[in-house]
Amino acid sequence: MKQEFIITVYSENHIGLLTRTTIVFTRRKVNIESLTVSESAIPGIYKFTIVVKATREQTIKIVGQIEKQIDVLKAFYHTNEEMIYQEIALYKVPTKALYESDTVEKIVRKAGARILEITREYVVIEKTGHKYETQELFEELNQFKVMQFIRSGRVALTRDPIERLSEFLKERDAFLDALD
Repeated sequence: MKQEFIITVYSENHIGLLTRTTIVFTRRKVNIESLTVSESAIPGIYKFTIVVKATREQTIKIVGQIEKQIDVLKAFYHTNEEMIYQEIALYKVPTKALYESDTVEKIVRKAGARILEITREYVVIEKTGHKYETQELFEELNQFKVMQFIRSGRVALTRDPIERLSEFLKERDAFLDALD
């Protein structure tokens, strides 16, 4: 049965790794729902956060294929329950909507969003939350004809207090030291 998984991939910053990683999903006919890449807490190590809807078996195979990439240090998969995650969304609505009534302000307050910028032509609103929350705000604001809308990829951390990559790197370093 398909469900949502968050795959995290740790690597050094090498050209072409993103392309090679996405090809793994294409070959397995699994669509990437969300993709975010950034530096991790470990200097020189980058973290890919990839959201997919797939079976557990497909996800395990994908993670195995990704780990075969030369530049990948380690890859993991998690369910949503095992992660703390958020997305950010930006909405641009006409300024006119803000001044004609207090409805936009009430919607923004109720959603826990905030206004980033007000110009003569538009207002930019920011909302952080889960996808359904940012989508719900879009639907409410769209009565005022949202001019632009963008939602980021997911950012996520494990609930597990032990950082598995750090443990993996310690074990690898101990193994390499033993070889010397």
